[in-house]
Amino acid sequence: MAQIIDGKNISSLVKEDVKKEIEALKQQNIKVCLAVIIVGDDPASKVYVGNKKKACEATGIESLEYALPADTTEEELLCLIEKLNNDPAVNGILCQLPLPKHINEKRVINTISAKKDVDAFHPENVGHIMIGDYTFLPCTPAGVMEMLERTGIEVQGKHCVIVGRSNIVGKPAAALMLNKSATVTVCHSKTVNLKEICLTADILIAAVGRANFITADMVRQDAIVIDVGINRNEQGKLCGDVDFEAVSQKASHITPVPGGVGPMTIAMLMKNTLTAAKQQNNLI
Repeated sequence: MAQIIDGKNISSLVKEDVKKEIEALKQQNIKVCLAVIIVGDDPASKVYVGNKKKACEATGIESLEYALPADTTEEELLCLIEKLNNDPAVNGILCQLPLPKHINEKRVINTISAKKDVDAFHPENVGHIMIGDYTFLPCTPAGVMEMLERTGIEVQGKHCVIVGRSNIVGKPAAALMLNKSATVTVCHSKTVNLKEICLTADILIAAVGRANFITADMVRQDAIVIDVGINRNEQGKLCGDVDFEAVSQKASHITPVPGGVGPMTIAMLMKNTLTAAKQQNNLI
């Protein structure tokens, strides 16, 4: 039976570290502030924003929320972002995705100042990640790396197979693994012999967005399995991309859903916001 990598517990440790640093900054009269923008009424986005607000309260970060109606124009949104870019009291800016179809996500991401881009989606920050010289890391892949490190799992020299090539998880996770001297294979919907490739993984990261997609026959004995997916099964129950019950019988370590990578994503957002404040105050 696999050892469970407890994202709730590890995220609490990360947030506690952030809280201590923020308390130290307050002694220097430096406040840390995150602005979160949400456009429309997407239920999942509302839950995410609510969780981010709670994490801000827990760590001592001031939270500004801008809930805009679904018919907000692209120009109105970009105008708000520019205002926040120019506000020295705001350290981090996050625009919750997805956005309504009439708004160009790429343009919105590019408008957020790279110095306040705590999601690390701006092309400038993506470039820094690719060359291994970064200030911010995308929150979900950063959370995965933090979990591995705090669990004592050595990445160097391991073969890491990532199933999924999104800009938010798959591609940056590959870059972070390469930066830590892993050998990386990225698989996707056009990959031939997916099962055979997954069976070669020392570390298997599932980020494909399909419930129970990774089955036990795709996982080698004693592999480390990281499940990034958040889906609903046919019964409406929250589940990941990995068939947890079956795979946990073969893996040496596994992350659950819920309670695995999800809490880490928000913890790393708090860490990025702290980093932004330190950078803007010339402390790093």
